[in-house]
Amino acid sequence: MEQVLQPGLYIVATPIGNLGDITLRAIEVLRAVSAVACEDSRVTGRLLNHLGIKSRMIRYDDHAGEADRDRLLALMREQPVALVSDAGTPLVSDPGYRLVKAARESGIAVTTLPGANAAVAGLTISGLPSDRFVFAGFLPTKAKARENELLELGAVQATLIFYETAPRLAAALKAIGTVLPGREIAVARELTKTFEECITGSAEDVAAHFAEKPPRGEIVLMVGPGAGKSPASTADADEMLRSELATSKPSQAASKVAKLTGLDRKTLYARALELK
Repeated sequence: MEQVLQPGLYIVATPIGNLGDITLRAIEVLRAVSAVACEDSRVTGRLLNHLGIKSRMIRYDDHAGEADRDRLLALMREQPVALVSDAGTPLVSDPGYRLVKAARESGIAVTTLPGANAAVAGLTISGLPSDRFVFAGFLPTKAKARENELLELGAVQATLIFYETAPRLAAALKAIGTVLPGREIAVARELTKTFEECITGSAEDVAAHFAEKPPRGEIVLMVGPGAGKSPASTADADEMLRSELATSKPSQAASKVAKLTGLDRKTLYARALELK
């Protein structure tokens, strides 16, 4: 007997590679909803065809606007609607959070069906510390912005997890080797698929591996925590300020160095003006 669902939004995690990772509950809900909001109907269509499900699909991706959300919200008030991403758990590096926020603000019931997630799957096979981690999505594409983000996140004593694409992996590893030298790196790719692999080592070692064997597929890039640093000395702060002043205003340089070192921002700003 087919399950009867109440109106609302159902967040459904889907497999990241191996279709066998779909949960029984996810299949039941996808079968029972009146529509499935998805990033790409071709990708979701393949999954639904595999499961023998004929649910109506409605496109909801990065280009979706307020009118698209309003139409989905109107439907959810009357009928159950599922939200899926192309792979994994919706809202993780995709636009679904705006829809969930709007649904909650409208008093629409939101239910989650947990399942596959590439960031957590990569962490579990990496061998890096898993008791504390930070997921930071995709690194910026521009070199300076990428380095700034690594500087900021590198101050956190936790394993850092990023998503990355194969063409950008070499640049990301080079930046990590420069900004966060000595950190242990893990690159997991093709997770849950036939050619799943996880390569670990220094940024330079991992980069050398993929220079010889160019990667394909979706990538989870992980950076181990630092060993822990003693408080920055005056000389250390001056060196960091000089580096930042090459491209930033004194106030910006002071704020960034304060965040990285824990030193007083006003003191650093006064010193930045002297160095400038």
